[in-house]
Amino acid sequence: MLRRQSQRESAARTYARSLPIVPVRARGLTIEGADGRRYLDCLSGAGTLALGHNHPVVLEAVRRVLDSEAPLQVLDLATPVKDAFVTELFTNLPAELAADARIQFCGPAGTDAVEAALRLVRTATGRTGLLAFTGAYHGMTTGSLDASGGAEGVRVTRLPYPSDHRCPFGVGGAEGAALCARWTEHLLDDPKGGVPAPAGMILEPVQGEGGVVPAPDDWLRRMREITAARGIPLIADEVQTGVGRTGAFWGVDHSGVVPDVMVLSKAIGGSLPLAVVVYRGGLDVWRPGAHAGTFRGNQLAMAAGTATLAYVRENRLAERAAGLGARMLAALHGMTAGHPYVGDVRGRGLMIGLELVDPEAPDHDGGPAPAAPHLAAAVRRACLDRGLIVELGGRHSSVVRLLPPLTLTDEQAAAVLDRLADALDAVARTRPH
Repeated sequence: MLRRQSQRESAARTYARSLPIVPVRARGLTIEGADGRRYLDCLSGAGTLALGHNHPVVLEAVRRVLDSEAPLQVLDLATPVKDAFVTELFTNLPAELAADARIQFCGPAGTDAVEAALRLVRTATGRTGLLAFTGAYHGMTTGSLDASGGAEGVRVTRLPYPSDHRCPFGVGGAEGAALCARWTEHLLDDPKGGVPAPAGMILEPVQGEGGVVPAPDDWLRRMREITAARGIPLIADEVQTGVGRTGAFWGVDHSGVVPDVMVLSKAIGGSLPLAVVVYRGGLDVWRPGAHAGTFRGNQLAMAAGTATLAYVRENRLAERAAGLGARMLAALHGMTAGHPYVGDVRGRGLMIGLELVDPEAPDHDGGPAPAAPHLAAAVRRACLDRGLIVELGGRHSSVVRLLPPLTLTDEQAAAVLDRLADALDAVARTRPH
């Protein structure tokens, strides 16, 4: 099967290159391959599987829809399944937003929801510009690529995103975040700054694909103040950070920020394709048919999503992710403190990253050691050899990322850390000292 895949599928395939396994069964954290090997899955469908693989409440919700003979695709028609999903979603939204929210069901992927959000704010404001951040990732369609820095988007103004480890101003911490905010404010108010009139600002509360970089709460609050004062809608991309992943139900909850627009996908579908945009009612100036999608009425995804959202809420899994994630970060700091190739350990909740660096590279002017994507790739391979699935991220693909399900037990967390530590040590032993 792997040979046929390499012969038939496009050169653009990604995960299949670094994870040469054929999954045949899965439950919770564990995947079993066709060769009988078992793996601990800390990729979780790139964050899609909040409850892990084949959680019983998700399977039961899907079975109920199938057994009811309800239609499985209904475009944007109202159904009991859809009504239950929207009700549960609104129950979990920031209260201020939920009180006046509208929802648009998009195509099945997060990038479709990003496109809808960009179209929404451009329609509502009559402007065409967009404010986005260095290191961002918002999807693979044209507009989302513009916002992610992956295409030549002439209408996009790129702003600095704060980072303690690789601060764009070289200072990090609260001072670095304050400088990022000050630069944003200065650029927007400079009549010669060259910024197209912005229809919106889009940001991630934690940059995921960008290398697991959490936004400082004070900086995020400052972005809310800056955009509100200038009538710029603030779009929170919660595709990967939503549904308890960061230790709060939504990534913006840590700072108390209430955005004007929230982009939601991945975990809200309970492992099935679903993407929505939720926004303040005042922005709802679309004409009928202004944004649509054939597969926006996926009833199985809505049922699975309702079950997932309710389970996370009722079992306080966001709080569980906060506590367990903090303990895992502390353990990682301890076990990598003297490791020459781990430049930084960071994260929020169960969204964790380790940046691999090359301390033996030529002089780097006293700043952080250069990123080492070759070492990160070696750690990923060593993890897979030990039955642990991880993925890479960051600007140079040098950050080893952990996205375990929110149902992770303490014992499973210990097993994940043991295998990761062994992989790091194995790679270090093969490097010259």
